[in-house]
Amino acid sequence: MRHIVILGNGISGITAARELRKHTDDQITVVSDETPHFFSRTALMYVYMGHLEFQHTKPYEDWFWTKNRIDLLQVRVDTIDFSNKLIQYAGGQTLTYDVLILAVGSQPNFFDWPGQQLQGVQGLYGKPDLDRMEASTAGIRQAVVVGGGLIGIELCEMLLSRGIRVTFLVREKTFWSSVLPPEESAMVTRHIRDHHVDLRIDTEMAELRDNGAGRVDAVITKTGETIPAEFVGVAVGVSPNIGFLKETPLDTDRGILVNEYLETNLPDVYAIGDCVQHRHPPAGRKPLEQIWYTGRIMGETVAKTLLGTRTPYQPGVFFNSAKFFDIEYQTYGNVANFLPDDGPEESFYWQHATENVAIRINYRVSDQAVTGMNVLGLRQRQDVWQQWIREGKSIKHVIEHLPQANFDPEFFRQFEVDIITRYNSENRDKPVALLKGRKGLFNLFGNRR
Repeated sequence: MRHIVILGNGISGITAARELRKHTDDQITVVSDETPHFFSRTALMYVYMGHLEFQHTKPYEDWFWTKNRIDLLQVRVDTIDFSNKLIQYAGGQTLTYDVLILAVGSQPNFFDWPGQQLQGVQGLYGKPDLDRMEASTAGIRQAVVVGGGLIGIELCEMLLSRGIRVTFLVREKTFWSSVLPPEESAMVTRHIRDHHVDLRIDTEMAELRDNGAGRVDAVITKTGETIPAEFVGVAVGVSPNIGFLKETPLDTDRGILVNEYLETNLPDVYAIGDCVQHRHPPAGRKPLEQIWYTGRIMGETVAKTLLGTRTPYQPGVFFNSAKFFDIEYQTYGNVANFLPDDGPEESFYWQHATENVAIRINYRVSDQAVTGMNVLGLRQRQDVWQQWIREGKSIKHVIEHLPQANFDPEFFRQFEVDIITRYNSENRDKPVALLKGRKGLFNLFGNRR
């Protein structure tokens, strides 16, 4: 019987443990210094906002782990002796393994700003960060959030829920314009300001000022402006949490380097989740992809290999989702923030005249096959869109069958008529007509949002 040790109790590590336990009697130990039990990181903001208690973020009851013979060890790992398959942790204690799965996650980026060590300056990644934020924001009135990604906007919403004024520093010309095309980025930028966030675009932090007692009291920008701040949330991305592995025989770069089977350069050592850097990424994917669902797929994949079926990592059609205050966002396939006029792809875009609702569909010029989509303010069916993109369905087919992808509640207003009207106005030589979908043709006069 093997002893399989998993470092990290996030979605990737726990998925691997559960999948292994379904099919093997091997001893399984999950090691983490963060929390005793697995929890949903994406739900942390709702704990801070009072919508949930922390125990509600745990997908499994505490007794689940003992019942399923998955040992949990809450310790901080100091070193790993890969040659002797030995893990050393607090007080010189050791743990031996036959197979090691590194699922050590990531950590918020900091860029050596003067004053970044001050109390009240932090990122938001795990439970300890949430606890620090609770303590640091008690009774404050003014905060600054630095960084224009998904965590940044979550921090803004969290702070506003406590009545704390927020200044949001984004170095780009509009919010998340490195990812979103101009129209979507402009819509979300307006929406952020509509929620009373003091959004400062084209603005970067230079340093943080000490109040004289070791706590932050202001942010100073690169233009010399001083912005009062009793708390500073740093959201400028994350990096693999591999500092303690850098001086070991394990091959690392920005992350732990793995092949298509999630194997490292060392025997019986695998890596999954946010800490991974793919030597040869699957087609259309990045070497580092720190997304919840890719971590889950990696956990499933490595379990299959350890159970005897050597399986390559295949993440399928890319997707992601988020929420910008009241605007729900989904993306499937590949949607670049900019398409050159003479490039291999074109884009169809529709946006409602007055509501925060929009859809973008990218497709190849050569064969009209859909390659990706963005949608704001509408709920779409993941399985439908992924099938369309995987099978290379044409833009004409997709527009005709849009009701099939609609996942909004039955009495929400539907926009397929408006969308197809725009499409036909731009393609008068090849107009299309909507075909009946699974929800019925569509409700022309349904309730507005």
